[in-house]
Amino acid sequence: MKGAIHIHSTYSDGDLTLPEVCATYRAAGCGFIAVTDHAESFNAEKLRQYVAECEALSSPELRVIAGLEFGCERRMHVLGIGVTDLAMTRDPALVFAHIERHGGVSVIAHPHQDNFAWIESFETLPHGVEVWNSKYDGRYAPRVATFDLLSRLQQRRRDLRAFYSQDMHWRRQYRGLFLDVAAGQGTRDEIVRALRTGDFAGVKDRLRLPSSGRLTDAQRFQFGETHLRSERIRRLVKQARNIAVRWGMPVPPGVKAQLRRIF
Repeated sequence: MKGAIHIHSTYSDGDLTLPEVCATYRAAGCGFIAVTDHAESFNAEKLRQYVAECEALSSPELRVIAGLEFGCERRMHVLGIGVTDLAMTRDPALVFAHIERHGGVSVIAHPHQDNFAWIESFETLPHGVEVWNSKYDGRYAPRVATFDLLSRLQQRRRDLRAFYSQDMHWRRQYRGLFLDVAAGQGTRDEIVRALRTGDFAGVKDRLRLPSSGRLTDAQRFQFGETHLRSERIRRLVKQARNIAVRWGMPVPPGVKAQLRRIF
């Protein structure tokens, strides 16, 4: 079953309403999506509406799995796939435990490289790490260093999984990184269970990447070179944007949207 994870809607900071999100991913041939709007955007009533709308939009053709993205200390974010209870803490270990108690899947989202040593010091580990976030890392290649972080953490928790996500926010954003999940009849519980047990692969065009996060030497070299080139171009674009803003020439919305599609 083809699907996508780490998706935001207008319930937090996304451009698309939940019905628009569903229409977008249904058109892309997905059988499920995991929506993880930011936990900080909710109070009790808004959370109730969010869960109810996700359930109403979910169908056998497109399972909509409601979840939350929890903000933690040091700007760390943790996906709670399938969890819609607020955690009331910013301690990552307590967030992982909260997600575990509620039967969800905990994933460290787009880990900042400055936090790698801190993450490795955790006594409690999540179910996985987002090794390729096509919004944060770019559409062309992930950071090899994040795969290496995962490998080091797997020495302590062998069933730690590599997750591949879109971090969908913008209407014109690149949306070509999917998961291929072995989910039986495709029920919500089967999909969540497959994500926990690693019965999935990351898919982009003809590239297929395992939930173990193990890369071949050729993939490591290709990703390293491609990501380096992409980041150089992205930095130049950001510098040009900052200079334009300082001179009172903000980037037109149409140009900004096109750049989001490219990168």
